[in-house]
Parts: sequence; C-alpha cells; structure tokens
Amino acid sequence: MFLKTSSLSLGVLTTTSLTALAQTPTEKESIYEVEETRINLWSDQSRNNGLEAGKRPNIVIYKPKGTATKRAAMLVCPGGGYGMLASDHEGVQLARFFASMGMVAAVLTYRVAPNKFPAPYADGVRAMRILRSKAAAFGVDPQRIGLMGFSAGGHLASTIATQPELYKDPEDDLAATVSARPDRVILGYPVITFGEYTHAGSVKNLLGDNPTAAQLKQFSNELHVSRQTPPAFIFHTADDGAVPVQNAFLFAEACVKHKVPVALHVYPRGKHGVGMALDNPELRDWTTVLTGWLGDWRSV
Repeated sequence: MFLKTSSLSLGVLTTTSLTALAQTPTEKESIYEVEETRINLWSDQSRNNGLEAGKRPNIVIYKPKGTATKRAAMLVCPGGGYGMLASDHEGVQLARFFASMGMVAAVLTYRVAPNKFPAPYADGVRAMRILRSKAAAFGVDPQRIGLMGFSAGGHLASTIATQPELYKDPEDDLAATVSARPDRVILGYPVITFGEYTHAGSVKNLLGDNPTAAQLKQFSNELHVSRQTPPAFIFHTADDGAVPVQNAFLFAEACVKHKVPVALHVYPRGKHGVGMALDNPELRDWTTVLTGWLGDWRSV
C-alpha cells in the first residue's frame, strides 16, 4: 500500500552570533540574528565525558535574538550509525533552519562507538532535561520541546520518544524531577527496528557483537509506541540502500495502532543521508512539508 504513493499522511561556553536565512515563506520570519552557545552535558570530572579527547557530550544552542520568552525548541540528533556523527548536514544545517523560523534549536553531540548503550541514550535524555530545566534562560516554552533525529540519530530520538524512562544515569541530577519526553518527534530516514529490516552497523555499535534477543526487542522502537508517544513526522525514500524504508512504515503503523498523530512522507528516490536534500529537487521540499506540519506549534 505504501509504495504506491510518494507522500502519505497517516493519523490524523562560548557565544557567537550569526545570521540565519529563512527557509520559510513568511516575510516576518525571513531573518534572525542568532546566538550560538555550547553547553557541556556532564561535569568536568564525569565518567560520561567519552573516550575520545575533545569530543565530550554537549549541545550547541542556536537562539534567535529578541524578547520572545516562549519559543518552541528542537533538539537535533545527527546520524552516523552510532559510530560517528554527521553533525553538519544532519545537525547544524537543521538547527539554523529551525532558528530561521524563530525557534530555539540545539545540536546534540553524543557518545558513539566504542561507547555502547547506555552512553548515547544517557546523553540524549540529559540534553532534553537540560533544555527543559533551563527553558526560562533559553527563552523556551517547556511544553514545546521537540526531538529530531536522522538515521541512527533517528533511532536515538525514537528510543527517547517511546521509552523516556528506559535508563537513568546516576550522574543525571535532573532525572528524578525533569521529564525527557519530547512534545514532538521528527524522524529522517530513521533506524527504528533491530529486527528484520535493521541497520546492522547501528546494532553492533550500540549493543556489541552478540546482543541478546531481549536487547533486540528492547531497541525495536516500533514495539514501544504507546498513547504517550508524542506526535510524529517521518520522511524516508523508497530506494534507501542503507536503512530500508520499512523502518518508517513500522513506526508509522505502530502510531496508527495506538492513535498517535503521525505524518509519513515517502519519496520515490533519494540516497541515504541526504539531510536537508538541498541538491535534490525531488526531495528538498520535505522541509516545507515539515514546516506545515509544525504549524502553530512552532509560533513565537
């Protein structure tokens, strides 16, 4: 059924400044001056600072200058198979896109291989809690914080969206009082399942060479969608050669089953890892479709 259409909707600490050019149609939102701030997720002495020097987990926040105090926010998780991070075209470019709408955006640098679970997850939920706990300082509405992920970053995002209490790191002093659940989730060509249609490299990098059946089930996120899962937007391409489009179908079908609002957009052609797809005329309008889906939720 799904492959017969190209687009389908289902269910109903250094600061710099830059200029973000809008990708959105309204003149009001055509340009913003943006402050860029890095925040480390863990203390200097933390064991969670990763195994590679100079790459400690952090978020870089892109905050439009101005007086608005109740902006929507989006945390972006780059992909990379849990082995590296495509932080530019699946991170920074999207953060600037969201900032161009007047949203606050943040790009997550999370631990990857040789770090295994729970490292990436602990970084992701910690970042969500920091954004929510410091909402007033960032000019953010704490009830409008979304989470976006591409590829394996989409697996991380969908894990947090469906299982926000899966693991609480002993060093996360916000875990007992601040929710990590996003209010919206956006998934670009995501790894969803650790079953038949999975991306083997992501499984190995997250769980090791010999994951148990219970682990594979735990991280097949289509199995953990519930009525508490936030509204979802998913886009994928039918000929993705790295992460099969069935991953998107599985999550969308689970959302429909549990009456979670979901929009699924499948494009006929497009290689894996396209990010904003700026060089692909067939695919690059996905950000316009996303802007429409966000609607008033993103308004200042």
